[in-house]
This record gives sequence, structure tokens and C-alpha cells, in this order.
Amino acid sequence: MSHYSPCFLIPCYNHGAAIGAVVDALKAFELPIVIVDDGSEEPTKTVLDTLSQQDDVTLHRLEENQGKGGAVMAGLKQAQILGFTHALQIDADGQHDLTAVPALIEESQTHPDSLISGKPIYDESVPKSRLYGRYITHFWVTLETLSTTIKDSMCGFRAYPLAQTLKVIEVSSPGKRMDFDIEIMVRLYWDGCDIRYIDTKVIYPEDGLSHFDAFKDNVRISKMHSLLFFSMLPKIPRLLAMKRKNSQHWSARKERGTILGIKLLLATYSLLGRKAFSLMLKPVMYYYWLTGKVAREASEDYLQRVATYTGEKPLSSYHHLLSFGETMLDKLAAWKGDFDVSNLTITGGEHFRHLVEDKRGAVLIGSHLGNIELCRALSRRHSGVKINALVFTEHAEQFNSVMDEVNADASVNLMSVSNLGPETAIMLQQKIDDGEWVVIVGDRTSVTREGRVVMADFLGEPAPFPQGPFVLASVLKAPVLLLFGLRDEQSQTPHFNVHFEPFYDPIRLPRGKREEALQEVVEQYAKRLEHYTLKAPLQWYNFFKFWQLTSSNNDKSHG
Repeated sequence: MSHYSPCFLIPCYNHGAAIGAVVDALKAFELPIVIVDDGSEEPTKTVLDTLSQQDDVTLHRLEENQGKGGAVMAGLKQAQILGFTHALQIDADGQHDLTAVPALIEESQTHPDSLISGKPIYDESVPKSRLYGRYITHFWVTLETLSTTIKDSMCGFRAYPLAQTLKVIEVSSPGKRMDFDIEIMVRLYWDGCDIRYIDTKVIYPEDGLSHFDAFKDNVRISKMHSLLFFSMLPKIPRLLAMKRKNSQHWSARKERGTILGIKLLLATYSLLGRKAFSLMLKPVMYYYWLTGKVAREASEDYLQRVATYTGEKPLSSYHHLLSFGETMLDKLAAWKGDFDVSNLTITGGEHFRHLVEDKRGAVLIGSHLGNIELCRALSRRHSGVKINALVFTEHAEQFNSVMDEVNADASVNLMSVSNLGPETAIMLQQKIDDGEWVVIVGDRTSVTREGRVVMADFLGEPAPFPQGPFVLASVLKAPVLLLFGLRDEQSQTPHFNVHFEPFYDPIRLPRGKREEALQEVVEQYAKRLEHYTLKAPLQWYNFFKFWQLTSSNNDKSHG
């Protein structure tokens, strides 16, 4: 676009006390200002009439209140009539930090075909209900676009390209009230509009006037999301094509999306409860089942092996992914402290009670079967036990920070490690000596040394198991227990069967017979993992070709 002519657009409804200061602040940027009076009462009308006498201020008056969306749409049309190519929307209530205006203008001028939006940075004044509401909306917008491109869809600090925006408005007739900001952004994305963000501080003044009706506007937004979701369904092939086209830009956002997804998951659960979350989970996981070819094929391969081994009909890979989604919530709920021993049926508790009484350190070997984060619930009963969980993922520090936000008093420490070298052993030995427990999984090959495995029969065929966890346990010379935590699928309320089994005390790998001894240890682990996997086959969450050794099998996203 060779011609770039922007103006400010301010929708106003009874913000007479605040809009004068906003207009004065915007004067420094020397751009024309279009104010839309959305049927305000007389005191605000008087203020707006006075402001309209200033140079470069145009007042467009709606005799009846249309709602924020209606006012913005009227202002966009008026801006185009006046010859402008872009409208920079600014709220009249003073919430936005106008020091971000130069960045908004620069980004819009550099990318004139893009919608530029503020990405809010909140201070402590933000109402928690509004913050959690944004998490819920972000969840739905991600589903409606099949993309994480839209980072925030509710901020009213934006630069609209007028031609494309008005074309979309004419075709789709979006909502006229608080649902407008969300809907127009989703529909612009559907229309192929690039969406970019700049950081914007947002405050909620104590004496600020908000027209957000908690009941009516949330109902409108819920109806809008329902409409957008069903409108999205026939667009799935094109949206997936857009996703593939832009996939090269997503690697830098992958980590951020993972952590945001965790927060959204927790917010949905906290606001709506378990039943509502489970209902919302179904279409989300169905989407991932449709689009996640690698995970789906790995799941089908695993479930077919289970069926061949047991002689039963193969289970559904969709239900396998759905179970994984439920377990992700279980992990967060356990960490949040919502589960305690009343949610657990513990088998084999006698095998660790003496360790607690004697303040002895121990190694617990778990797996990607079920939920070993249930040790968080267990630690609430044995408050003197410090549990260290080894996490083999590059996102462990960020995940740990989220968990600290959820429950800073959790007595489980996530420890990020990339390999089980001497430094790790020395660090863990000190924790064992201090009477702490170390939890590690034994069913995923090393991220950096995949070839260091022991082949052991699992579901009827040899499969590669990592040497590291078992060698580490032998070096620590501590009692070793196996830990399996399975969700009771028949229970109406969250309930879990937690199994502790004595394994070795300690694991010994004598010189000269090290390989034979290690083979025996891993085979015993594989047998016990197989035993519990068959009790709950949909709760084993290794979504890669487990029986094949290739570097691409190190799926870090489900750690």
C-alpha cells in the first residue's frame, strides 16, 4: 500500500469525565481524531461538542446507543468516508497507556495490510474475573482459528486497515457490543489478514467507568463463540492449509503456547469446574486427533499392539488422546492442592512408611502411565517428605514457574535435566542423604543418548528402555520403589489408585556382570509396567513409535 493515511478513532458512551484527557494526550501525535458519540447523555454530549471545536477533531453522533462494537463500526465507515486508510482505535476511558501509540503507528505503517493490536500487560488493578475471562476466550479463539496466532482478542487498542475490515464487516455483520472486538479479529484472520501485536500496559482506574455487563455481555460472548465455532467447521481444510503455510513461523512461539495452554487449562477448570471442562475438552481433542497425524498414528500402533496381545478389539485413539487431556487436568489439580488422600486408594503404602519414619531417602521409578504427580497429593499427608521429580524437557523451568504460581508451597520440586551424568548423580546423592525422595520415569529413552538402551519385552515385542534411570538408582544406593497412579475411570468424582511396589534395596550392578544385571532389572520393570498398562491401556501416554529407535522418537511435548 503506497498511501498511508491514519486517524484516531475513539468510541465514547458517557465518558465525558475521561475523554478530554485522552484527546489532549493524542494531540501530541498530530493525527486527526474521529470521535463517535454512542448516544451519550447530556453532560457527555456537552463535553464532546466542545472537543469537536478543536482542529482535526471530527464528531460523529449516533442518536441511540449501539454498543461499543456498533460505535466502532460506525467510526470505521466514517473514517473511510473522510479519506483515511487506517483507523487507530483508542478507548475513551483512559485504560490504555498512550506511550505505546508511537509503536502502534510504526507497526501499522510498516505492515499496512495487517491488523495491529495491543497485547495487554496488566498491573494489580485488573479484576481477576476479567483476567480469567480472557483465558477462556483465548481458549475458544484458538479453537475457532485452529491456530495460536491470535494472542489476545479483547484489547481495544488497535490499528485497523479500513478496506479489508469494512469488507469483512459488510459480509459478516459482527456483533455490536462487547463481542465485536473478538469476532472481528477472528473473522479478519479467516479472511487471511495478518495479525501483529505490540505490548501495551492496561490499567483499571478505581473510578473508571466500565460498560461491561458481567451477565449480558458474557452471554453475548458465549453465543458468539458458539456461532464462530460452527462457522469454523466448513473452513477447517482452508484453516489447516493456512496453518501449514505459516508453520515455519511457529517454532519460536511453541514454548510460549505450551505455557499459555497450561494457564488456560487451569483457568477453565477453576472458573467452570471439572464437568464443564470435560465437555469443552471433547471438541478440542477431536481437533488434535484429526490434525495430529504423528500422535494419532503412534496411538493407533500402540493400541493395536495391546489388542493383539490381549486378543481384544482395539481401543479408540481419539479416546486415548481424550484421556491424555483429562490427565493433564489431573496433573494441575494435584499440584494446585485439590486432591488429597481422600482422592486416593493407596496400595503398598507399607513399603514406604518406614522410609518416612526413618527419614531415609528413596528413588521412585514411575512412567508415562497415568499420573505420577499424584505424589503431590501424597506429600500433603507426609509433610516432612521432600520430593524431587526429574523432568527431561527444555520447558521445565517455564513449567516450574507456572506450578509455582499455582501453588508456591508445593513440596514437590521439578528438576530440569538433559542427561543423567555425574553432576546429576552428585546433586541427587546429596538429596538422598538428606532424606529426600527422587522420582524419575523409566519408559522414555534419553533425549541426548537415545542409543543407550536395554531391549526388554513389552506387550509381546522387544522395546527399548533407557539405561539411565536404573544406572542412576544403582549409583545412589537407595531403596527403589515403583510408583503407578491410575485414574479410576468408573468413579463419578476424581479418584485414583496409587500403587507402590518394592523394587530393589538397592539396585546392584556388579562389575563383570553389569550388563546381565541391568538387563534383569529393566526386564522386571517392563513386566510391572506391562501389568499396570493392561489395567488402564488408555492411560499410557507415549505418543511416538515406542518400539522403534530413531532420534525423531524423542517427543518432548508430552513429558
